[in-house]
Amino acid sequence: MEQLNIDLSNLIPRVRYLTALNRYLDKPIIKVLIGMRRVGKSSIIKLLMGQLLKKGIPVSNILYINKESLEYDEIQNYRDLYKYALRYFKGINGKRYIFVDEVQEIEQWEKAIVSFLSEEIGDIVISGSNSRLLSSDLATLLSGRYVEIPVYPLTFKEFLIFRRNIPDIEENFKNFIKYGGLPGIHLLPFEDDIVFDYLNSVLNTILYKDIITKFKIRDAALFDKIVRYLFDNIGNITTAKKIADYFKSQRVKISVDTVLNYIKYIESGILINKVCQYDIKGKKYLEFYDKIYLNDIGLRNGLIGYKERDINGLLENIVYNELRVRGYKVYVGKLNGLEVDFVAQKQKEIKYFQVCYLLATEKSMRREFGNLEKIRDNYEKIVISMDKFFIEEKSGIRHKYLLDFLRERE
Repeated sequence: MEQLNIDLSNLIPRVRYLTALNRYLDKPIIKVLIGMRRVGKSSIIKLLMGQLLKKGIPVSNILYINKESLEYDEIQNYRDLYKYALRYFKGINGKRYIFVDEVQEIEQWEKAIVSFLSEEIGDIVISGSNSRLLSSDLATLLSGRYVEIPVYPLTFKEFLIFRRNIPDIEENFKNFIKYGGLPGIHLLPFEDDIVFDYLNSVLNTILYKDIITKFKIRDAALFDKIVRYLFDNIGNITTAKKIADYFKSQRVKISVDTVLNYIKYIESGILINKVCQYDIKGKKYLEFYDKIYLNDIGLRNGLIGYKERDINGLLENIVYNELRVRGYKVYVGKLNGLEVDFVAQKQKEIKYFQVCYLLATEKSMRREFGNLEKIRDNYEKIVISMDKFFIEEKSGIRHKYLLDFLRERE
């Protein structure tokens, strides 16, 4: 293990991703782990390498390149990568495995990776943390010879596993909603100044290294304002014109095109997701009116502070992320001018969700249940809130306590 320069002693297996990787292991297909920086891609790769070693694969048959380490600074482009692998495996027989972490740091990496596959040099797992590794580009770069495995921050169920010495579920949820799901926070004392300093360092790396420098953004201060605006408006309908008009009212000049570009850049760092609207009655997608949700709410709280008044938006964001992890495509539903928080689709399965903090008043009851009652189909409809005790079903609509929903078996 020392030759691979990895330490598994403090790593907690994330079964979902290891299972997905093992499903395609030793198959002639490139395994691509995609996720925001610090979501744990490197740890997943290391755990998979540990499994291979336990199966008896020799250390010499495993090539691990971590482009965040200066050890591999000599590998700058696809030619360097190709030559390095050939050198490493010279005279090595049997099954061989190639792992490249943060592959996007290698210029034209895809040429070497495709060559490794076609020449059967080794079974390939790569990881990356920007949108150039997302589906549309991968389809072009790797021509259908890959499987994409998105890696997300910890779900609440995973968060509980990482906090195994603290059994209080509600106390854990308070920390989850404040600090988010990046695995690295669990190596720190859970104190606001310490955790938020760490989260801000992660965010700054993404904003400055992956976005501002890469896209040569000249007005970093204005870009920062856009980031803060988006982080402060999770769960709200957002358009580029609305954002431009807001800044105009604050006497800050910015064009709609610039806003659109900045949002695209922020998406490229896998910080946010734009969620489009879906007309439930017309069964069609509506353009231009999107909602923004964050891949990790802890980064938001570190940047602009944790505010309890934002609880509804934070809970929506948590449910959105949970549905994505479970493999659903998620949309905001529209029905005759009314809004349904989420329409979740997986193959032929459809579920409708309303999310709120508490069903404390008759008005909130009518709003959350009433919107779902107007949907005239037989798909499952669920209201999720922080109410622990509630009627199990109302007009065919189920209610779930959020913490139960987040911990249920999928």
